[in-house]
Amino acid sequence: MLARVRNKVLFTSKSISAYLVTYPNQHKVMTHIDPVPNGKYYKFNIVLKQPQIGGVFRCQKCILNLFGRVYLFRPDKYEHSVTRIEKGERRILSISLTL
Repeated sequence: MLARVRNKVLFTSKSISAYLVTYPNQHKVMTHIDPVPNGKYYKFNIVLKQPQIGGVFRCQKCILNLFGRVYLFRPDKYEHSVTRIEKGERRILSISLTL
C-alpha cells in the first residue's frame, strides 16, 4: 500500500484557506477540475520541496507560473494534474481563495 498524502490545515475560513500538503513517493494526481457551487476559485501553490524525479504540475492554463515552483491558477475552470513522483516527495504550500 502506498503512503497517503499528508494535508495539514494552516488556516481556513469561508473564502480563504491555507494547507501544507506533502505528496509521497509514487503518488500522482489525475487530471481533474475542482468544481465550486458559486463564485470564482483561485489557487496559489508554492512548491517548497521538489521530488528528485517526477511530480511535475500540469495545468491547462496558469495565470502565473514562476520557475515551475510558484503557480496561480483557476482549478474550477482548467484541468490540472501532477505526474507520478518517481523518487522523493513533493511538498507545497497551497492557498485557495473563493470570490
